Amino acid sequence: MRAALLAGGLGERMGRLTDDTCKPLVPYAASCRLIDFSVDNAARSGIDEVVLMSLHRERDLIDHMVRHWDGSGIKVHFGPHDELVRSGATGRLPERPPERGTADALLANAEYVFAPGARDVLVQHADHVYSFDYGPMVAAHRRSGADATIGVQRIERRYVRLFGMVEVDDDLVVRRLVEKPSEPTSDLVFTAFCLFRADVLRHVLDELAALGEDGWQHDISRDVLPAMIASGRRVLAHPISGYWADIGTVERYHAEHLKLLGRPHPLPPHALPTTLAGLTPRYDPELDSLLPGEPPRGADVRSSVLFPGAVVEPGAVVHRSVVLPGAVVGTGVVALETVVGAGEHLTGSRTGLTELAPVRRRRPRRPTQPT
Repeated sequence: MRAALLAGGLGERMGRLTDDTCKPLVPYAASCRLIDFSVDNAARSGIDEVVLMSLHRERDLIDHMVRHWDGSGIKVHFGPHDELVRSGATGRLPERPPERGTADALLANAEYVFAPGARDVLVQHADHVYSFDYGPMVAAHRRSGADATIGVQRIERRYVRLFGMVEVDDDLVVRRLVEKPSEPTSDLVFTAFCLFRADVLRHVLDELAALGEDGWQHDISRDVLPAMIASGRRVLAHPISGYWADIGTVERYHAEHLKLLGRPHPLPPHALPTTLAGLTPRYDPELDSLLPGEPPRGADVRSSVLFPGAVVEPGAVVHRSVVLPGAVVGTGVVALETVVGAGEHLTGSRTGLTELAPVRRRRPRRPTQPT
C-alpha cells in the first residue's frame, strides 16, 4: 500500500489565511496543520510510504514534512524533489509545470506513485480533517476484488451540492458520482479519500491523458472515477462514520473549529497530531475553549480556539473566534465570530469573517489573435 497525498492546492478560497502560507500548512485545532491529519492517519494505519504531491510554496511544505514526519513511522517521498531534499540542499526548488487538477498531480508523479512494490494506492487530500484507521477499508477493498473503493458519508441533503454526490445499489456498488450536483438525488457524499488497484488507476489515467489537454477535466472525481464507473469497472463505497470535514473556505474553517468544542468532542484533543508545539491542547470546560495552556489573565474568552503563541491581552474579549499562532488581540479589542490571522496584531474590534474573505482578482484578458 502506498499513499498519494494531494497537497498542491493554492487555497484561494481560504482568503487571507493563505496570504503567507500554502493551504496544507494552515494551522488547525490549536495543535497542528491541515496536512498533518492525513499523514497521521496513514502512519497510524501502518502505511509505509506517502508520496507528497506538492506544487505551491513547496519548500515550506517539504521542510515541515522533513521536520515532523519523514522517518517518524512513515517514509515521505518528495516526488521529483526527493533526491535534492535528501542531499540536504536548501533554498529555492526547481519550478514544475502547472497542473489543472488532481488527476494531473497523479500523472506528474506517476513514476513515484506507481513505483514497483505497491499493489494498491490510497489517494488522500491535505485539507481534510478526520481521524481514521484505513486498515478495515483496505481489508474490505482487497477482499472484494474491487478496482476502487471510495469513502462515503451521509450528510444533510441540502449540503450535498457542496461535495461529490454518490449513488450506490444495495451492495454498495457505486453507480454514479457527480461533483457538486445542482439537484442532489442522494444524501451520500464522497469523502475524497479512496483506494485504487495501482495497475487499474495507471491504465485509466493513461486513457484519459490520451484524450488531449482539452478532452477532459483532469480531475479524480470528475473524470477518473466516473470513467471507471461508466466502463463497468468495480467501484465500491465504504461507509465512513465519525467526524470528517473538508476545509475549503474561510467560513468552513471557522465553523469546523467551533464544532471541535462540542461535547462529546468530535475529535478529542488527545487524538490530535501535535506538530505546532509538541503539546496537546486542553479543553477548558469553564471557558468552553480549546487552549494551549492556562487561560489568558484578565481577558474574556468564551467558546474559542487559541493557538500556541497567541496573545490575548487583559481587557480583550474573544468570543466564538479562532486566534492563530503569533496573533495578538489588543487590550479593549472585541473579536467576535472571527479568525485572527497568524502574526496579526488586532488593534480594532472585528466581528465576522468579511475582512478575511478572498479578494476577487480579475483574470487577465487573453490577447486577441491577429486576423
